[in-house]
Amino acid sequence: MRGLIYKDITIFFKSIDKKLVLIAGGAIVLLMVNTGAYAGLLASVMLAMTIGMQNIMSFASDEKASWKKYQLAMPVNAVFVVMGKYISVICTLAVSIVGSILLNLLSSIAFQSFNVTIWGVSAAAALIVPLLWTGICLPLTYWFGFRSAQTMGLFAVIPMFYFIKYFEDGIGFSAMTNSILSYVAVAGVGVVVLFIISMVISVIGYDRKK
Repeated sequence: MRGLIYKDITIFFKSIDKKLVLIAGGAIVLLMVNTGAYAGLLASVMLAMTIGMQNIMSFASDEKASWKKYQLAMPVNAVFVVMGKYISVICTLAVSIVGSILLNLLSSIAFQSFNVTIWGVSAAAALIVPLLWTGICLPLTYWFGFRSAQTMGLFAVIPMFYFIKYFEDGIGFSAMTNSILSYVAVAGVGVVVLFIISMVISVIGYDRKK
């Protein structure tokens, strides 16, 4: 199983889409310039979205290559194959967390403002967003194909951008400490439950494929 996890993580890094990186990088720069002390938070959300999308794109390569034909010749079953992918997603969260720390550090230095709440929410977003993204899209990949997952991923971008716009416009700045932090723990638990349910659904979907 360690080999499967290593394969998926390797594919994640080797299949990084340069266009996606350029778009996300440009958006992060704009956020860093335009949102002041909240730049680290919003840039962290954008980075987490990018990691979630990249995970789905890297898993699509298995589907395109009809990898299950190779798996049938290996001493591993569907549970281990799918579990390996979900564990690899958890491993890529390290990239999201480190990126969030660096972005918030840069923001704190640039705007001479250190806010523990912003750092905490940023870290939560760095964990929650990729898990939410893959938790929704991976079952779609195994049941309906990677194209349906990519389409769903595009729809998932919309509420994320509304979240960013909410703060960027200044509406959510004053309300942030009093509202959003109280929902972080609940959202975290909900996403973990969704992630586990998603894995079960994905195992069933993968096992039924020929």
